[in-house]
Amino acid sequence: MQGTIDKRLIFVVVIFFLNLGQISLGKESEKHNNPSNNILTAYNSLTPENQRPSFEAFRLGMKGKQNLMEEGKLKNKRYLTLIDFSLSSTQKRLWVIDCDSLKIVQHTLVAHGKNTGENKAERFSNVPQSNMSSLGFFIAGETYYGKHGFSLRLDGVEPGINDKARERAIVIHAAEYATMQFVNKHGRLGRSFGCPALPPEKNKTIIQSIKNKSCVFIYYPEESYFSLSEYASQSNLNNS
Repeated sequence: MQGTIDKRLIFVVVIFFLNLGQISLGKESEKHNNPSNNILTAYNSLTPENQRPSFEAFRLGMKGKQNLMEEGKLKNKRYLTLIDFSLSSTQKRLWVIDCDSLKIVQHTLVAHGKNTGENKAERFSNVPQSNMSSLGFFIAGETYYGKHGFSLRLDGVEPGINDKARERAIVIHAAEYATMQFVNKHGRLGRSFGCPALPPEKNKTIIQSIKNKSCVFIYYPEESYFSLSEYASQSNLNNS
């Protein structure tokens, strides 16, 4: 009888620890499969640390990039370009992030549209001839040589928000007014007709990296954008 009780006790103890192990594994699996945890881990791994964008811009950009990848819209999946127009034009507010190595490979100035604001961006539009910047997710298209030299076409993927980008000739290009020399002289960057214009010395390297259908995200904490954007609203679900 004693032997039978001992065997039952051992059996109960073994089952208990097996179940405990399964619970722990389940929690660990849930932790690794949670996109929020993955994005936070990626953000905390970004180098150089002192050049990181805001977590909110990074989080939304990464979630939107993932959505575009799932829709099969990205060919160049390695890079994410973030532009944070909540920052002043005198600050470096463009990042090119290598999502494979989690390295910030470019961090530089970028100009906004002349009717979007003076030093800081305040207004945005998708309307032709508005001379304003547009927000949201874009796909970097093909390169060409135009009046600004080596340039990169952008295709907006958000209806009513930025989908007229190609019609408006919104492209990435170099501009002498997008330099620290201009800032030192005028107290702010110069402004474009709506294009994200770059310092000439950075332009070609950035374009060569992100061309051929990578994700570009222009961020600004504007409620009307978040209420209309399919990608940003998906990114905001459950604050994930």
